[in-house]
Amino acid sequence: MLSSLIRRLARALLWFAAGSIVLVLVLRWVPPPGTALMVERKVQSWFSGEPIDLQRDWTPWDEISDELKVAVIAGEDQHFANHWGFDIPAIQAALAHNERGGSIRGASTLSQQVAKNLFLWSGRSWFRKGLEAWFTGLMELFWSKERILEVYLNSAEWGPGVFGAQAAARYHFGVDASRLTRQQASQLAAVLPSPIKWSASRPSTYVASRAGWIRRQMSQLGGTSYLMQLESARKP
Repeated sequence: MLSSLIRRLARALLWFAAGSIVLVLVLRWVPPPGTALMVERKVQSWFSGEPIDLQRDWTPWDEISDELKVAVIAGEDQHFANHWGFDIPAIQAALAHNERGGSIRGASTLSQQVAKNLFLWSGRSWFRKGLEAWFTGLMELFWSKERILEVYLNSAEWGPGVFGAQAAARYHFGVDASRLTRQQASQLAAVLPSPIKWSASRPSTYVASRAGWIRRQMSQLGGTSYLMQLESARKP
């Protein structure tokens, strides 16, 4: 009985591995129709008694402001072009900080955030983190850096039911994602840690300060010319 159970478990794991590899390969070219986070937010709104309408329009890489691309990297993952999905020094620093107590600090890269938002559910269990690591590795193996960032920008949450750069640009500033200015892009990037609590179009003192810091970091990265590093990064 034990050997039979082990065989069934091994078979299930193989099917999961094969299925997830095929899914990631397909999404290398096909725009994801939605994300697990979008489903989660919709279901949560039903139970809260305040249903929301999800806003999201897939926008190709070339139609998203370069300022927003760099702002998100500057605010969320400045080593994005150089790592394989996991920023080990940042993880070590976060662990050291958390051991000292106080607020919990995360160290998720853009790749890890895409894996979580696209395929998984919210939470901090080791099981979910293990699945996140699996999907992160697959994306880094099969997708280009541009593709990872493109999916991130089309999946990130920027307000109640507002997902993706195009919906965010329209919702907060009344413009298309391609026309976002440096100021607007930095304010959108500034609210990413808590997009429901903070507003990009009506920034609090803290958000405005964080947006200013992001703009300085953008300049230190080299501005939009930084995106050339993504083009020269390792190819799948």
